[in-house]
Amino acid sequence: MSTEPSPPSTSQKRSKITIQTLLEKKRRAEVISMLTAYDYPTALAVDQAGIDIILVGDSLGMVVLGYQNTLPVTMEDMLHHCQAVARGAQYAMLVGDLPFMSYQASPQEALKNAGRFLQEAGMDTVNLEGGRERVGAVTAIVSAGIPVMGHLGLTPQSVHQLSGFKQQGKKAAAAKQLLEDALILQDAGCYSIVLEAIPARLAGLVSRKLDIPTIGIGAGPDCDGQVLVIHDLLGLFDRFTPRFVKKYADFHAEIGRALNEYRTDVEKREFPAEEHSFRMADEEWEALINEIE
Repeated sequence: MSTEPSPPSTSQKRSKITIQTLLEKKRRAEVISMLTAYDYPTALAVDQAGIDIILVGDSLGMVVLGYQNTLPVTMEDMLHHCQAVARGAQYAMLVGDLPFMSYQASPQEALKNAGRFLQEAGMDTVNLEGGRERVGAVTAIVSAGIPVMGHLGLTPQSVHQLSGFKQQGKKAAAAKQLLEDALILQDAGCYSIVLEAIPARLAGLVSRKLDIPTIGIGAGPDCDGQVLVIHDLLGLFDRFTPRFVKKYADFHAEIGRALNEYRTDVEKREFPAEEHSFRMADEEWEALINEIE
């Protein structure tokens, strides 16, 4: 008897995931699932798999656009990919990452750009990085009726300030500040907070202290939910794999195998074969030749 997990039954009517859904999951101690997606077919697959939240992350700068970090990603990049994801997902909650310098300058700028994610790109909510220093932006966005997901710990847009992609919250002062920031963000109106690359025990403590759900990435098993970059999960990003990632497939190697097989078939004239070609009956061919010659 197969023990493979099955996708949600299409015979059961699914409902759109909302903030209330997530709060109820936390109350019932049910784990929230979240993945990134950056295009229509991936969003369709993630949605059909029953994932609760799809994040259109600025991580697309690295795994899709080939940058060394997320800093070069623009609002136009994000809106373009969010629009594609929105066309592919029906049930998952859709979260758009506010890119670098789209919200740091002023609360007014943050509000204007957050509004574009809902108005132009079909997102349900937005995500932004930072703690107490982002309260003004969070308050302005939430006051306009736009839900905000916070992000603490390793914040990739601060990669230079943090001296690289390193674990955060290991010292008492840093851990205390992270917990305080999480409570501040909750009070400012965030409906959920991503905790990235922090000690598992600290993530568990923060999760217990908050009324809103936490979503962990490299933060251990005690968060209210988990998120991964889908290219890491599927083995599609070959530059590096974070230590906290579990690879469920190795698509990069499989793509390489398929492309090499295709090149070999073309070079040997084994592709296209007869079954891949359009054919004409002899009499139709003769008639055509007579006309064009």
